[in-house]
Amino acid sequence: MTFKPQLCTVASAILLAFAAPAIGQTNSQIDELKRELERLRQEVGELKRAQSSSPAAPPASENVNTRLEQVELRQKDSVTAGDVPGSFRLPGSNTSVRLYGYAEANLIHDLKGTAPGDNFTNLQEQPLGALSSGAKGKTKLTAETSRFGFETSTPTSSGTFNTKLEMDFYAYVGGENNRGRLRLRHAYGEYAGWLIGQTWSTFMDDNTPETIDFSGPIGTPFSRRTQVRYTYKSPSLGALAFALEDPEDGGSMPNLVAKLDHNFDWGGISLRALAHEKRVSGVKKSGYGFGVGANYKLGTSTKLLAQYNQVNGDYDYLFGANGYSVNDDGSLTFDKNRGTVFGIAHVVNERLRGNFSFSANKGKTATAFDNKSLKLMHVNVIYSPIANVELGAEYIYGERKTFADESGKLSRLNLLARYSF
Repeated sequence: MTFKPQLCTVASAILLAFAAPAIGQTNSQIDELKRELERLRQEVGELKRAQSSSPAAPPASENVNTRLEQVELRQKDSVTAGDVPGSFRLPGSNTSVRLYGYAEANLIHDLKGTAPGDNFTNLQEQPLGALSSGAKGKTKLTAETSRFGFETSTPTSSGTFNTKLEMDFYAYVGGENNRGRLRLRHAYGEYAGWLIGQTWSTFMDDNTPETIDFSGPIGTPFSRRTQVRYTYKSPSLGALAFALEDPEDGGSMPNLVAKLDHNFDWGGISLRALAHEKRVSGVKKSGYGFGVGANYKLGTSTKLLAQYNQVNGDYDYLFGANGYSVNDDGSLTFDKNRGTVFGIAHVVNERLRGNFSFSANKGKTATAFDNKSLKLMHVNVIYSPIANVELGAEYIYGERKTFADESGKLSRLNLLARYSF
């Protein structure tokens, strides 16, 4: 989904309107208001005690009551800390708002080969044979993955009502020379276990290694969907979620997704199942998918991550999958794609961390699809010299192989500078 440029201006104006009162209202001023209010309340109490002992009310009582009302109004309109960490409360409201985001810049240098159509890894379209190293030495700098958003939290008698709206600048229309357009990432409301709106698919697995490469490991579920989701949480069972998600490919019914996440002292596991339908020119076919993931803690600073995913007929639910094709007779052929991911995450200290990941995706149907296997490796180190600033470097190596035994290779360096707020 894309937005007109004016939307960015309107959204910025709204956020500034919310935040502006907080600029002139310091914590010391708020504390002073509270102290003044307490003093006035004590004066009123003393006047009331004096009135009870003397029939003649002191004329000063009216003046004190007026001052008390003024201070209470000033306190009501002031901006105070919200219930969510890093948030502020809207004046005259019990809704907490948190603004967040980051400005980010990537420098990408291809040591051997690059795929067309994207700045980040696009291994499924990696050039083959003699063309594999045709873009050797290409360098790209981009800030289009910068993002901003805000979250709200409002207490109710049955829990909190939460909302989220987040955008980045990674959408583009018309090819390489028309990038940097505003893109909707998340837009949803959440209450009493229900979530309605657009966010990450319920089929996605949190056991995914961290990469600097914006595309991430191959063979992982990677999709944002408009959905209706209900999550039931139990200390013994874990978090059990069911969702109806947008089919996106002309299906006559929503995609059905179920997911179970359970945490243990040693780590956690995730089990997922998917049922979907594709429809092209009146011809429809049903497909399925499943996945399992886990993480295991090696002490307090190292974690192992792994997942296995299989999806037939949907390239969006499994990054790098062949998906489906339309045959000459109009029928649909689904490929059964299998994705595997293995990762190691290590934290040296609060300023320095590193990650290693190996991922792969394999196709099965040679007659209808091109890619037989995709393999990708990420090795990175991320350093935070000061609060809210991260500098990172990552080496990426990838191999693409087709059913015709043609191959292409990718080798690149990705540098990152990120400034969070």
